[in-house]
Parts: sequence; C-alpha cells; structure tokens
Amino acid sequence: QVQLVESGGGLVQAGGSLRLSCAASGRTFRSYTMGWFRQAPGKEREFVAHISGDTTYYADSVKGRFTVSRDNAKNTMYLQMNSLKPEDTAKYYCAASTFSPYGSSAVDYNYWGQGTQVTVSS
Repeated sequence: QVQLVESGGGLVQAGGSLRLSCAASGRTFRSYTMGWFRQAPGKEREFVAHISGDTTYYADSVKGRFTVSRDNAKNTMYLQMNSLKPEDTAKYYCAASTFSPYGSSAVDYNYWGQGTQVTVSS
C-alpha cells in the first residue's frame, strides 16, 4: 500500500505562485511514476503533469508555467505553479503508479491522495 498526502493548496491572486507537495509512503518511492491531476467543479479530472525517474511531461495548458519535481530522499513530489490563472482553480490530486512508466491518464495510476484545493482569484 502507498499512502499519499498532498499539501500546499490555498487562495492566490492571478499571476501568483503556489507550491504543492505530495508526501508518499513506501520504500521504493524512487521507482514510482508520480503524477498530478486536477478536477474543477462540474468537470472531469484532468492530467496536469507527471514524473517518471527524471523524465517529466506536462499538459499543454500548464506547460511553461508549472514544474514537477521529486526528492527521492524525502519521498516527496512537488508541483511549482507560477503565473496562475483563474482557470487553474481546482482540487489537485497526486497519484502514484507502481506498474506503469507512463502517466498521462488516470488509469495509469493505482494510488491517489485526497487532494488539496487551489483557488485563483481574478
């Protein structure tokens, strides 16, 4: 079992920044593909970014503004979010995959956190 706990969400003005963290349990964290997804009210959960080893991949909507990283010594993944827009408002979830090296679809993941709310005001 892998437990994931997100933190770092909050309320920020448009153009501002936030850094989300995802702390994971498990002794083989470095082998997990880790991802960020988000879900706005009334919308489906959508892919944001993932990191597998040192390889990263982003949704077009966040490319150039968000950066995903990981610290394997701390079993933690991060999402640095800059130049935030009101349309980035959503609940952000981290996810871990113990079986897939890919991670742009929710079906690639077998563990999920409870989410952290990000609200961007205009």
